[in-house]
Amino acid sequence: MNDSKIINDPVFGFIKIPRGLLLDIVCHPLMQRLSRINQLGLASVVYPGARHTRFQHSLGAFHLASEAIITLQQKGNFIFDSEAEAVEAAILMHDIGHGPFSHVLENTLISGISHEKISLMMMEHISRDLGDTLALAIKIFKGEYPKQFLHQLISSQLDMDRLDYLRRDSFYTGVSEGNIGSARIIKMLDVAGDSLVVESKGIYSIENYLTSRRLMYWQVYLHKTAVACEKVLVSTLRRAKALACDGEKVFASPALSYFLCNNVDAEWFESHPEALQYYQELDDNDIWTSLKAWVHHPDKILSTLSSDMVNRNIFRVEVSEQPAGEDRVEQLRASIARQMGVSEADAAYLICQNVIEKDMYDIGEGSIGILYKDNSVKDISEASELLNVQLLSKKIRKYYLCYQRL
Repeated sequence: MNDSKIINDPVFGFIKIPRGLLLDIVCHPLMQRLSRINQLGLASVVYPGARHTRFQHSLGAFHLASEAIITLQQKGNFIFDSEAEAVEAAILMHDIGHGPFSHVLENTLISGISHEKISLMMMEHISRDLGDTLALAIKIFKGEYPKQFLHQLISSQLDMDRLDYLRRDSFYTGVSEGNIGSARIIKMLDVAGDSLVVESKGIYSIENYLTSRRLMYWQVYLHKTAVACEKVLVSTLRRAKALACDGEKVFASPALSYFLCNNVDAEWFESHPEALQYYQELDDNDIWTSLKAWVHHPDKILSTLSSDMVNRNIFRVEVSEQPAGEDRVEQLRASIARQMGVSEADAAYLICQNVIEKDMYDIGEGSIGILYKDNSVKDISEASELLNVQLLSKKIRKYYLCYQRL
């Protein structure tokens, strides 16, 4: 009998999933739910090929973690089989708490609770279903296990999550700048003082990785059209929620309806066990089905915004280095209200401001250590000749003004 399941992945080729705990996780309904959630949210409005799922990304991150563990073991770092399996289980489930459209739900339908916290709740759920087999994986995921370098494979400046999504998102968007040398980076990994480090001969691959990451953020993840489309969706959900809370009939699946009709925050999650159950049922399909129905809703704001989403009439967006003045915003709001025949209060749903900040390398998130032959370790910001620390940690700030096209 074959002892592993093989999946053909377009980015990394054949991925082997051993039968037993790891395959049980892959087959669990909460993991399968990720195949109904797009990895890049609404980026497909700019890059039509970006339709890959969080499930595919989770398998890719798992594959890279498996490769990294083999490399570390070959270099004399002792990792028990049980630890290796726990790391692989944790990386498989690292994104399990994501809702539809990435971070859109975190500030609209739910508040005060991150997808990481929800991921932990779901991991505990899977663990119970599989006979309490995930205690070690959860410990490593939370960073509570003595071998810190195992946690760094899952969450750090150079984790397998990032190595996969840069390669995968580059592949599906066609943005070649994100095509990092993940195989070489993994071959260069080692452990020094319980920290994941990169051998000095891999420094150019790390420089390329940090540069690629910056380019991918501004070219894909924070592309102005994708940001504007996300704002349309946020406004649509906020309007639907406001109407539902006022007692108006708003079509929705039972799962979506639960979040439209209740103000769900961290405390609510703690005291209402059914909240997690409804959250687990939510995926991209709930949102798209509702948007198609809301196009015909009698409320002009909801129908306009839903039509914008379904028919790709994205907010106009202006990006600048300074926030738009209050006069300009008021003028736009008044103009939209007048042209659409709605109140200025309602027109506020059709305009929004946002500021986005991003840097290449945040020392607050931990460092990338470069290991030299004499066993000394330097941070990449000191070791690199190409990238200086000011450039690496410089925050780029952009102001977005998004509003309804008329």
